[in-house]
Amino acid sequence: SLIGRLMFELPEEMGLIAVAARQTQGKGRGGNVWLSPLGCALCTLHISIPLHSNLGQRIPFIQHLVSLAVVESVRSIPGYEDIELRVKWPNDIYYSDLMKLGGVLVNSTLIETTFHILIGFGFNVNNSNPTICINDLIAKFNREEGTELKPLSVDCLIARTVTVLERLIEIFQEKGPNGVLPQYYKYWVHSGKQVRLRSEDGPVAWIVGIDDYGYLQVHEEGKGVESVHPDGNSFDMLRNLIVPK
Repeated sequence: SLIGRLMFELPEEMGLIAVAARQTQGKGRGGNVWLSPLGCALCTLHISIPLHSNLGQRIPFIQHLVSLAVVESVRSIPGYEDIELRVKWPNDIYYSDLMKLGGVLVNSTLIETTFHILIGFGFNVNNSNPTICINDLIAKFNREEGTELKPLSVDCLIARTVTVLERLIEIFQEKGPNGVLPQYYKYWVHSGKQVRLRSEDGPVAWIVGIDDYGYLQVHEEGKGVESVHPDGNSFDMLRNLIVPK
């Protein structure tokens, strides 16, 4: 991709962002295709992270910071705090725990002592198809609460997401995971949820949180807490399966 080639030719301190009006060759996890109609916020962002930094030692956390930044881009606007936009581990943006309306994909390349990170994110702002969009949630909220919140624009939300992400990265670099986790947990869909380990009739475990490296922690009865990781698409909330690391 163009941005993949450009990122090594720019001065170190210069960030690079590409915004697409629509996209036909979008990539999802595990080779899935991400279709992106008009009204969807689509963005690829390049950032540099020093290897010897809090985030450089915990690169998997970046996808969580980006997901959180998307949710915060809406829910940090006065009046919009209760719009039911949430994060789903590891890299989805959801309406409550019901429907996906966005996702994040992160690619990292280590060159000497710097990670060059390409962050792709897409979320539905003003397109009800193929699932649901942020402005649908705002309209629903207005109907139910008698409010008159204005619909939001793609440009505004991309700009807000990038601004929030910069702040979250700064906090993470200074304080580590604990600087951002309380906010992340406030918006995630997994509190107190049960999952099955390894297979559909595997043992039941409770989701506890995420560990210092961004992996999911689960508590299996009588076993204590263990970390699991997203094995391709094996963490599927509809089937609720996770694969131990």
